[in-house]
Formats: sequence, C-alpha cells, structure tokens
Amino acid sequence: MSPLVAIFRTQSPIEADVVKGLLETHGINAVTTSNMPLTSFPMSVHELRVMVNEDDAVRARRIIDSHRDEPPRGDITGATVARLEATIGYRFKDAGLLEHALTHRSRVHEDASGGVFDNESLEFLGDSILGFVVADMLFREFPQHNEGEKSKLRASIVSAASLARLGERIDLGSFLILGRGEEKTGGRRKQALIADSYEALIAAIYLDGGIEPVRGFIERQFSALIQEARRSGAAAAFTEDYKSALQELLQSRERGLPVYRLVAEVGPPHRRRFEVEVLVAGESLARAEGRSKKEAAQAAAKLALERTKEKG
Repeated sequence: MSPLVAIFRTQSPIEADVVKGLLETHGINAVTTSNMPLTSFPMSVHELRVMVNEDDAVRARRIIDSHRDEPPRGDITGATVARLEATIGYRFKDAGLLEHALTHRSRVHEDASGGVFDNESLEFLGDSILGFVVADMLFREFPQHNEGEKSKLRASIVSAASLARLGERIDLGSFLILGRGEEKTGGRRKQALIADSYEALIAAIYLDGGIEPVRGFIERQFSALIQEARRSGAAAAFTEDYKSALQELLQSRERGLPVYRLVAEVGPPHRRRFEVEVLVAGESLARAEGRSKKEAAQAAAKLALERTKEKG
C-alpha cells in the first residue's frame, strides 16, 4: 500500500468532513488527522489534514479543485469568522466554539462522520446566561419596581421575537451552518433558528472569554431596549396585553370572542416551543409561536390585532 499524503488542510472540522465525504463519494478512501485530542466539544486546532494514498493524490486534488467554485453553504472560514467578530465586537480565541454555536441540527443529520455537533446544548446555556445578565441590568436600572414587574419586563426583553430581531441586526442568519434541506426551505430567514443561534452565540462567547466579555456583548445589544423601558415608564412598554386589546376590538365590531388553540409543541423538553392559533367563529386570524403557551398566545393576538386593524 502506498503511503498517505495530505491533499487538503483546514482549521474547520466541518470543512474537513465535507472534503473527506466528497472524496469518498468518488471512491477515494480518505482519513482526517490533527494534532489535537478529541473532546466533547468541537475545538479549534492548528491544522486538520485530509489524507489519501499517494496513488490517489493527483485525482483527489482534481476533484477538490473542481468543487471550489460551488457557492458556499455557510461553513466557517477565516474571513467569515473575522466578519462576524467585527460585527459583534468580540474576537474568539477558539473559533471552534463559534462554529459550534452556528451549527444547526440539520447539518449534523447530513454528516455521516459523527464529528459534527449541533448548537442545542449551547442554546440552553446561553438562555441561562442571558436571563442572568438581563436580570442584573433590570435590578440596577429599575430598583423601584417589584419582582413581578421586573420578571415581566425580562420575559419580554428576552423573548424569541426580541432575540430574532437582534440576530437579524447582526445578520446572524447569513453565518448559520445548515443542512441542504434547511437551506432550501429558507432556514437563514427563520426567526426561530436565528433566535436559537443567538443564544448559542452568547454561550460561545462565555465559554471562550468568561462572564465579562459576554456581559459586555449583552449590554451593548440590549441597551436600546432597556433605554426604551426607562423612557416609557418601564414594564408597561413591554407587557401590553394584546389578548385584551384584540377582544375589545372584535367586540366593538360585533365579531364575537377570540378562541386560542394550541396547535403544536416542538423541541426538546428544555427548549420546548409552543404554537398557538387564534380563531373567531371558527375562522383562523393568526398563528404564532413562543417559549410558553402564554407568550405564543400573546404573539398570535398581536398579529391578529394588526391584521384586523388593516382590514378596517
């Protein structure tokens, strides 16, 4: 058997797996080597090398070169990392953590190597970190408000809708690492995916740099919402009761009372999402999702209220 030679080098585990899989689909056996031990989390490495038998090297390089002009699918490169780091104001020591935070489970399902990890565990951690930092901000900004008022305000500020909007502002969707199916169905524009990845990004910053860098990131990102709360008299600005407003509007137009129906529950137990539909006389006015049935119902009511007003 001829000796192994390196025909491709990268710092991205996902990129190495893609190249290895490409070669194997063309009948070329390939292995990936590195100088770092395997861990429970994807870690950055100095270099990953895709190795093939020397007899296959020339053909392997041709196959790789023939695919270089294909449009990128969001896999992490040095330029991608630098662009996102400039946007968020934080430079990662371990780019593997950032890659982990951006990897959706659809990408993992398409990888046969078992070496790609999705970001759901990071979402769980990021959710807790975000809740803690925002609670600390509200404690300092609104000492005069009671526990219930601050809890309601926090819930609204860290809602899925808020996280999706903040994620869109930093163009997070364009950096997501998705499977082909999710890519084709518009995954980069899905608010749920953006919100989840935003939380995973928070966890990645924390694991990479500790509490102070992630606190700084959250404070920069959420300062406008906190300032708006201060200007408008705090919690009232964020806790509008859309269900009551919708009911009043419908009654004024003699259309009957709205009915809220749970449509679906999705996601793992620690990341459960609820989809609620609002109906009037059997007619569906709107659907929306949230992290609780109450949040989903309020979101659906808000959307139904907007649509009803538009119809006049």
